[in-house]
Amino acid sequence: MTRAWILPILLVLCGSVVAAGLIFSGIPGAAAAILPLFVALAGVNSPLAFPRPIGALEAQRRSAVDGRPVVFWRSGCKYCLRLRIRLGRSARQAHWVDIWRDPAGAAVVRAANEGNETVPTVVVAGRPHVNPDPEWVRGQLPPSV
Repeated sequence: MTRAWILPILLVLCGSVVAAGLIFSGIPGAAAAILPLFVALAGVNSPLAFPRPIGALEAQRRSAVDGRPVVFWRSGCKYCLRLRIRLGRSARQAHWVDIWRDPAGAAVVRAANEGNETVPTVVVAGRPHVNPDPEWVRGQLPPSV
C-alpha cells in the first residue's frame, strides 16, 4: 500500500521545494502557480483517481455474476491513468483491482503476462487483455441506465 503513495508524495515534496525556492527568489506569483500544478499531478497519479479497488478474488466472483470486466492496475502507471480518464464515469462499472495492494491480483496479472506485471490488464469472461483500447473496454461495460 505504501508504494502506491511514493510518487504522489514525491511530487508534492518537489513542488513544495520549487515553490519555496521561488518565494525566496522573490517570485511568489510563480510559486502560487507551480505548487497547485504539482499537487494536481500528485492527485492524478495517486490511488484517489481510481474507483475504490477490491481484491482479485472478490472481483472475479462479482464478474462471474454480473459479467463486468475486471481491471488490474497500479498507481503511477500512465496507461492505467489513460484508461481511467478515457472511461470517464463509466469506469465505476468495472471491477478495479490494485495489484500493489492485492498479491492475488498481482499473481493473476503475472500469470496472464508471462511473469510480468503489465497493467492495465483487463479480464473479460475469463480472458485477459493487456493494455486494451479504452473504447473496446467501454464496449464491454453494461449500458448505462
